[in-house]
Amino acid sequence: MSASDTRVEVVIVGAGFAGLGMAIALRRAGREDFVVLERAASLGGTWRDNTYPGVACDVPSHLYGFATHPNPNWSGTYARGAEIHSYLEDVAASEGLGDRLRLHTAMRSADWDAEHEVWRIHTSAGTFVADALVLACGRLTEPSIPRIPGLEHFPGPLFHSARWDHDADLAGARIAVVGTGASAVQIVPELARTAGHVTLFQRTPAWIVPRGGDSYSDDDHARFVADPTSLEALRADLYAEGEARFASRSGDSAAAAAAEAVARAHLERQIADPALRAALTPDYAFGCKRVLLSDDFYPAVASDAVTLVPTSLAAVTGSTLIAADGSRHDVDALVLATGFASTRQPYADLVRGENARSLAEHWSGGMTSFASTVVAGFPNMFVLNGPNASLGHSSSVLMIEEQAAYVARVLDDRAGRVLRVDPHAEQLYTDEIAQAAASTRWMTGGCRNWYVDERSGRLTLLWPGTVDAFRARLSRADGSEFLALPAPLERRPA
Repeated sequence: MSASDTRVEVVIVGAGFAGLGMAIALRRAGREDFVVLERAASLGGTWRDNTYPGVACDVPSHLYGFATHPNPNWSGTYARGAEIHSYLEDVAASEGLGDRLRLHTAMRSADWDAEHEVWRIHTSAGTFVADALVLACGRLTEPSIPRIPGLEHFPGPLFHSARWDHDADLAGARIAVVGTGASAVQIVPELARTAGHVTLFQRTPAWIVPRGGDSYSDDDHARFVADPTSLEALRADLYAEGEARFASRSGDSAAAAAAEAVARAHLERQIADPALRAALTPDYAFGCKRVLLSDDFYPAVASDAVTLVPTSLAAVTGSTLIAADGSRHDVDALVLATGFASTRQPYADLVRGENARSLAEHWSGGMTSFASTVVAGFPNMFVLNGPNASLGHSSSVLMIEEQAAYVARVLDDRAGRVLRVDPHAEQLYTDEIAQAAASTRWMTGGCRNWYVDERSGRLTLLWPGTVDAFRARLSRADGSEFLALPAPLERRPA
């Protein structure tokens, strides 16, 4: 180790929900020798990067937070993006993580040093040498930019929804939005209020259910502060509601039929034009793609302010957009609400484990792991919010908390030993996931979704079960997932 290297027990990469959740878990386990690396100028992850008009969470706010940091001051049932970002900043401050955060510090590579049994993490601010590496980089961080002929020559403002250009003057402009996913259904109603016109390109319609929700009053906030048990009860109720939604999202016939009926009734109430309603009706099973929540998307699309183009954007010629159906649309600005690189995690190219094999190579047929957290061939490395750790029915923060607790536990249980995942254990877990996923709507529902890796056809993003089931699965991990090792020896200097 050179004199300029920083030696630390644990390096956490990423300062969003996952990174902060890991830091909290280490603190609770009595571990203080860690740093959190963040490439940006501030923490917050998704909720720092996404600042588009109307950005908000579609998980109830009192479930979308850490159990150890309840927030009595959420403004309403569903929190706005800036509010969530502020919450994360408050959590970091209350945990005293300021001296652990390393902002403006991008991971350029991470290499397992087999001789010294440490990770060497090379960053824009120097090299860190660590016993353990936690990748908390997020699964939706790198925008997916479609390959459309002529796109790069579009003369007006052009940006992805997660890289919103607030300097662009869009008032009164003719704006095209490409995509009708979770971001688009929030963006389009906002743009429709101020734009000259919005042209919406829809490759595939989404199932949309009513959002509902209320604002919390001052009396509500005062009650939550005065009686923390009322917050605990509310979170417990929201948790139970989320767990109950798994049935309809995964494909239970009766539950899915009931939920689809709600979505169809919502569409019929808000879209009077039969042709437009038909264009907005999915032709795949409810739950196959992410189910969206909105009360104002359909009214916006039905208004004179929006034109729905029920097909994909095929080409761009100057300021003219050409749809796959041949229709042409002249616009002044173009917003890409086209999602993210989800199944192929960008950080995987930067991480090399045993025998200098990259994580991207290990995942060349789709992400695999044991316990959705540890990976064979990558000793003392943990991935949060990665393979099969997302949810289609409830809060991802719940999964992060379970993973972080697992990491803290195995670090304690096998202190001083190198944690090498048994490849057989990883394969059995992968098979277990595939078996559980086989009959779900994500696999059988007749759609393309970002949960399934196109290279292998495996479900690699979602956990195919409830949060309770995930907690139980991790609790059964007894250490046998790791290769048997001799008693720890004194390590040579790193």
